[in-house]
Amino acid sequence: MDEKKKRETAFIIRQEEVAKNIFSMWINTPSSQIAKPGQFLNLFCHDGSRLMPRPISICEIDRLRGSLRIVYRVSGEGTREFSKLSSGETIDFIGPLGNGFPIDIPQKDAMIIGGGIGIPPMLELAKEFPHSCKIVLGYNDYPFLKEEFERTGSKVYVATENGSYGTKGTVVTAIMENYLKANVIFACGPLPMLRAVKQFALARGIECYISMEERMACGVGVCLGCTVDTVDVNGHLNVKKARVCKDGPVFNAKEVII
Repeated sequence: MDEKKKRETAFIIRQEEVAKNIFSMWINTPSSQIAKPGQFLNLFCHDGSRLMPRPISICEIDRLRGSLRIVYRVSGEGTREFSKLSSGETIDFIGPLGNGFPIDIPQKDAMIIGGGIGIPPMLELAKEFPHSCKIVLGYNDYPFLKEEFERTGSKVYVATENGSYGTKGTVVTAIMENYLKANVIFACGPLPMLRAVKQFALARGIECYISMEERMACGVGVCLGCTVDTVDVNGHLNVKKARVCKDGPVFNAKEVII
């Protein structure tokens, strides 16, 4: 959003471990009324020794109950602290931040692709295309959140690196193996996956939007610590770069160089 967005304190409704070192947390916040699929929150640690917030994508939005869900991987001391919080405790954050996915585009034959910890932010987007999109999820092994994606009514295809579930290989392997087609692709995941999805989409003339996973500091575009190379000159920066936190994290794939 913008630099004026204020820090907010939210009560934790519930938290659970949904896979090894993967945690799901629901928080109560009025910010749920303005959140969009693809946006993220900057969460702060209670421990004063860790000053920088941790950016975590929004997984689900429940406007009726006024709550947001985040799903994150424990990857350091900050997220480890978050994982120890319980219902009734509080957590501070700024958000929602970023631009989110363009859900206002005309309804098309959509394909939603998620890989690793880039899978959770695609769940709310999948709910925008109930019973009508193709969902392709890539995992190292255990397919966390798979059943929740299936509850959207759309067909879910799974790829795992070790072949324990679904197709053995990558999300692109699963797409090719199942002869999947689409007019628009939405994707979030690790950079190698996004490169492969971009190449697949552009080679076939498919409109493609990718959500970049970068380490972010300020979350509002001030520090310039999360830039990505772009095809055109950025009007704000006057260089061929964009700020993932401010101009993204979602980009039209043909506009960024990855």
